[in-house]
Amino acid sequence: MMKMQRLSPVEKLDWLQLTRSENIGPRNFQMLVTRFGSAASALKALPELMRSGRMSHVIVAERDEVRRELDEIERQGLKLIALCEPEYPPALREIDSAPPLLTVGGHVECLQLPSVSIVGSRNASAAGLLLTERFARGLGEAGFCVTSGLARGIDAKAHRSALKATTVAVLAGGHNRIYPSEHTKLAAEICSQGALISEMPINWEPRGPDFPRRNRLVAGISLGTIVIEAALKSGSLITARLANEQGRQVFAVPGSPLDPRAEGTNNLLREGATFCTRIEDVIDALSPVISQSLLPRDLFREASEVFKHPQIDFERQDLQANGTQPAHETQQGSDAYPHAVSVQDLLGAAPISIDDLIRHSGVTAAEVQMALLELELSGKLLRHNNGCVSVM
Repeated sequence: MMKMQRLSPVEKLDWLQLTRSENIGPRNFQMLVTRFGSAASALKALPELMRSGRMSHVIVAERDEVRRELDEIERQGLKLIALCEPEYPPALREIDSAPPLLTVGGHVECLQLPSVSIVGSRNASAAGLLLTERFARGLGEAGFCVTSGLARGIDAKAHRSALKATTVAVLAGGHNRIYPSEHTKLAAEICSQGALISEMPINWEPRGPDFPRRNRLVAGISLGTIVIEAALKSGSLITARLANEQGRQVFAVPGSPLDPRAEGTNNLLREGATFCTRIEDVIDALSPVISQSLLPRDLFREASEVFKHPQIDFERQDLQANGTQPAHETQQGSDAYPHAVSVQDLLGAAPISIDDLIRHSGVTAAEVQMALLELELSGKLLRHNNGCVSVM
């Protein structure tokens, strides 16, 4: 375990230069700093290590380039937090590939709150979005920070639904390259009540391999991961696998066998994930973890006061959820779905009320009713006695 300490500005620049050097991943970084005592000493030792063949070829980052990145981080009011500093997320510090440095926008204090991640389909159903809203709001009311990856669908819904409490978004790229770009406004809203974090250079454009890297942070920062709607081959299942490998609890919300968006979650249940249909399922499973030493209690209590979170009693093993059902916001509220999507795409085998369908669709009630009529005429729509609808 790396010694806890605060880095001076020069030491932080050394850390950033070593981190940004090519072929220096998180594990190599920790090995080098542990062996040589500091990032500066490790940087000096690299040429000899490569000459002797004890280390593969490393391209050391240019000092001036790294200094420009640090200047840009400071100019934008972001914070660079090192693995050895107390503000670093305590659960993330425990994983063996923890990034040496995190660039953080927003409130650093919220990284000390116990976190639960919510992930799922980008092409989510209205039922999946409704469940996400209930889980995210309920967990926020119970004192948890809701973490996700800022993707479309379930991720974005989790962030929006947790804005009244606290939410953390993990970026696949740098802070100047929000992905997807339509979530730039959402990212700003998250900063006002939570935090954006990234391990990548500030101007890094996210590429394919960066999303699994992001997923390991989503899983690592959290005590547990809830998967809501995931196809058999999806990034959400990568997050679930990483959470399992990191020794974290994986929760899966069951879905209809007829909906391909539920194949992944149903498969997780077959493989031993925790069955999850209520907020209490999550809180009851995680309360013993919270009572252990993974979370620094003083910092946690300070964060709870900053964010006006309920004070979780570390001595109790039977935390109970608030139990109140979240009130639905109007379509004009901050939780409105940001882009109109196909009404048929929002429908699945699970019945959903027409009011909820309208709220999540991003289009008018008249347009939803017209789409439902077209589906009914084509023989694809099922109407249920309770005013709900589904597709065959």
